[in-house]
Amino acid sequence: MSARSGRVPEVVVRRLPVYLRVLEELNETESPIVSSQEIGRLTGISPGQVRKDLTNFGVFGKQGVGYRTALLRRELRRILGLDRLIPVGLIGAGHLGLAVARYDQERERRHPGGTCLMAIFDKDPQKIGTTVGDLVIQDVAKLEESLLALGIRILILAVPATEAQALVDRAIRLGVRAFLNFAPVSLKVPPGVVVHTTDVGLELEALAYYA
Repeated sequence: MSARSGRVPEVVVRRLPVYLRVLEELNETESPIVSSQEIGRLTGISPGQVRKDLTNFGVFGKQGVGYRTALLRRELRRILGLDRLIPVGLIGAGHLGLAVARYDQERERRHPGGTCLMAIFDKDPQKIGTTVGDLVIQDVAKLEESLLALGIRILILAVPATEAQALVDRAIRLGVRAFLNFAPVSLKVPPGVVVHTTDVGLELEALAYYA
């Protein structure tokens, strides 16, 4: 759990972007009010859980009426810290890293503000200097310089497992406290640093049970 989330369970914090995504897709002119039932239907989360999660952060709606769509959207962005620019960096310009970068750039185009991919790093000389959208891939040897210059707060790792820990250690020394890790490895970080790991291989192997 991050210091920002305080006593709010991380599982609750993880659901807030799910609610926000629904609200950002709603037309507030057509749907000026949204109920917990509607949010639950669109997210697959029970209406009771939606209401319980939101009450961790205050009272945003009226019982029997619902939530003002624009207000709840704005409040969720504030709670998540998305009401300010949060610079993000990505290390690894392989197939996965490039896919993540292009997806994120499209997401930023549709919903500007909040997290913003500011830099991509790699160690391959053939990739350094090429572009992804409007970003030039930088040499990872210059990671420290760029992290400081751009004020990067979140780092995405799309690198081999053998390289991930050393890169995290370098970034932590410069104040990065949040990581999205695609490397198939458990990273060791000090208290106050948050790592969310997505292991595509493990997810597929778990799904094989149901196939």
